[in-house]
Amino acid sequence: MNAKSFEEVRKQFESVIFQEKFDMIVAVANGGIIPAAMLNQHLNLEIQLLKLHLRDASQKQIFEKPQLLEEIRFEVKDKSILLVEDRVKTGTTLTYAKHLLMQAGAKSVKTFAVNGNADYCLYNEACFMFPWIMK
Repeated sequence: MNAKSFEEVRKQFESVIFQEKFDMIVAVANGGIIPAAMLNQHLNLEIQLLKLHLRDASQKQIFEKPQLLEEIRFEVKDKSILLVEDRVKTGTTLTYAKHLLMQAGAKSVKTFAVNGNADYCLYNEACFMFPWIMK
């Protein structure tokens, strides 16, 4: 699997221009945590975690559909949310997460992925090893 340097990915984060203002960042745990923290350095917004599970550590799908591991315990009503994930393969997790946030009363939800198809993404190419993965 190809890899990208941390510096290369960091520069891509710096180049992202958002077309709207957000009230908060919601990271899909666990993959979205580091990308959300990096985005927070530019946006300076509250970060919350949405705990979902679909794949194991080797990216093998282990459930038919994403599993919500913990209820949403933060206020999303009438907020504009940037939903962050590391990798989007099929979009199943992001679609489910967006649905949950809208159902909980979010005003709007835009998606961000380091790699894959999202409203905002750094890369949309074949899978590569993220520089923050320790293997």
